[in-house]
Amino acid sequence: MHEMPDLAGRYCSRMAHQNLVDWRNPRVVSAVKLHRGSQRRHAGRFLAEGANAVAAALDTGRVREVFYAHSAAERDRALIAGAVAAGVRCTLVSDRAARNLSETVTAPGLVAVCDLVDVPVARILDASPRMLAVPVELSDPGNAGTVIRIADSVGADGVILAGDTVDPHNGKCVRASAGSIFHVPIARHRDIGDTLDTLAAAGIAVLATAANGEVDLDDADELFTGPVAWLFGNEAHGLDPAIARRADHRIRIPIRGRAESLNLAAAAAICLYANSRIRYRSDRPS
Repeated sequence: MHEMPDLAGRYCSRMAHQNLVDWRNPRVVSAVKLHRGSQRRHAGRFLAEGANAVAAALDTGRVREVFYAHSAAERDRALIAGAVAAGVRCTLVSDRAARNLSETVTAPGLVAVCDLVDVPVARILDASPRMLAVPVELSDPGNAGTVIRIADSVGADGVILAGDTVDPHNGKCVRASAGSIFHVPIARHRDIGDTLDTLAAAGIAVLATAANGEVDLDDADELFTGPVAWLFGNEAHGLDPAIARRADHRIRIPIRGRAESLNLAAAAAICLYANSRIRYRSDRPS
């Protein structure tokens, strides 16, 4: 790692002589198609843009190619040099190609083609998880990415996207996760009932967030000493009452001010942190 600045410098000096690849290049064209969910599923690849996401992807060995523009060559030169040193193909592209590869108004000029990250639910459960986030029927990729980032920050063991839900490889979800999509195991399961049955069979207590829940979050510490999976509802309609009734407990977040309710991300952050506080306290040696 101490040699990286020199490597970066040598790489950037060579970069000036590298031929630009434009937007018509077949590899760029194929990568741009990954903005579509159907193409991501067909290719088994997706795009991660920006330094945080690309660095996280490189750390997990999921990157197949990095495209970068002149604007990123100096700003992210150590990152690009590290990718080259790791044997990842790195391609200098034109500004137009960089804009086509990006989904943001201001393209960061750094995009990685990555292998998909989602895994079977069984792989998450086989690792004996202690804390899971289970968003149900999320439709907003930004919210999905934010929940993944929250789960990562509190040390959750996985995220299971249940029901008819957003693709975690959607560009907006990847950006909202700020690299966390590469840190936390993520699974998708369309059958909500089967998801709940699988969690119960694994001995994991299912907790549902509900405004009229019978357990106050402040009084739920004892529930957090064992394995827990949190159900978080859809942004617009919350958790279906029928699904909430299937949970082992329904947890309400006390609101002491005048706010009518909390949005999905706020509720997830509060509940997962409360769970994490007890979980990691019990894990500490006495």
